[in-house]
Amino acid sequence: MPTTFHMIGGAPDPVAPFSHAVQADGWVFITGQMPFTGTSLDSPYPQGIEAQTHQVMHNLGVVLAGCGLRLADVVSVRVYLTAFDADYEAMNRVYAGYFPAQRRPARTCVGVTGLAKGALIEIDMVARCPPG
Repeated sequence: MPTTFHMIGGAPDPVAPFSHAVQADGWVFITGQMPFTGTSLDSPYPQGIEAQTHQVMHNLGVVLAGCGLRLADVVSVRVYLTAFDADYEAMNRVYAGYFPAQRRPARTCVGVTGLAKGALIEIDMVARCPPG
């Protein structure tokens, strides 16, 4: 199966030279999404970590859907926070609502010194294509 590089209509424009997702051998690597409220890089971010977390999850959902996938296909997640101590608990409350407690992906969450365009959060994912 050849490697497929996906650019997804309706997903935010890339902030750097990358594909929204890359599919290889049944795995789909979703590039970290920012909390843009539209597709333009000039789209505003919502205020606060809760709203930005919801927006990032929405944007990831658009990319997943464009690859024929859904959150249930996600096996691993990385979360990046610029204000780790201040935002970790609130982000977790929002994030937890997207996955059933008995089926949460593996996850790493790290504090970083900055994200593109001043975002508070960025999330990337790895998903597995369903069999068949």
